[in-house]
Amino acid sequence: MENKRIIALCGKGGVGKTAITSMILSLLSTDKDFGKVLVIDADPAQGLTYAIDAKIESTMGKVRDELIHKAKSTDKNDLVDFTNSLDYLLYESLYECENFSLLAMGRSEEKGCFCPVNDLLQQAISKLSGEFDTILIDGEAGLEQINRQIVKKLNNVLIISDASVRGFETIKQIKSMVTGDAKVVECQRYGVIFNRVSDQHRTTLKFKLADINVDLVGVIPQDSSVAEFDFCGKSLLALPADSEALASLKSVIQYLR
Repeated sequence: MENKRIIALCGKGGVGKTAITSMILSLLSTDKDFGKVLVIDADPAQGLTYAIDAKIESTMGKVRDELIHKAKSTDKNDLVDFTNSLDYLLYESLYECENFSLLAMGRSEEKGCFCPVNDLLQQAISKLSGEFDTILIDGEAGLEQINRQIVKKLNNVLIISDASVRGFETIKQIKSMVTGDAKVVECQRYGVIFNRVSDQHRTTLKFKLADINVDLVGVIPQDSSVAEFDFCGKSLLALPADSEALASLKSVIQYLR
């Protein structure tokens, strides 16, 4: 995973994180500077998968459950055969498009701690990811899941937020996960993208972020076309070029170069 751009998006619920991931994917995947792109839908609810209308047949959650099932069985030969075929199962779970590939983590039905299984899957994902130049991760509010299931080091963490007090508390919480003694993942840079915010509030938000020593990466305006695509179930990858939200993210792409 060395020499890769590894970018994770996270934030509290309801701030449009998955929509923003979809739009960033749209821009990254058509920009030659970012090379071959892999997007990982790390949210068990698979919101990104639906947002870009990807017809996937398998998830890493299903692979994990099958591996645990084999591990619990008495037939060790079955487990060895399954482990040897793990790379094949991983590639089978990969959804490939013209400009990018998608890997959905999905939800695991097996409960409890299965550290050897998680480590095995993380190694397999790391091996697959080595074939890509840029890895974009749509995560949950925290970063523990990314650390546990995918990678332990990130180039960029993009915190998606609204302008609410609760949004700022989430920003502080995520900051603590990438700095100081409480950090759960290594990260080179982190910053905030405010969604559905008017330009007149940009300066105020920037000052508030400066108070907690966090960079402002971008401000996305309210965009009716994004809401309309969501309502109709259209892929956000098909947003028109004149979409205000899409246009505002071009500065974020420059930040990620």
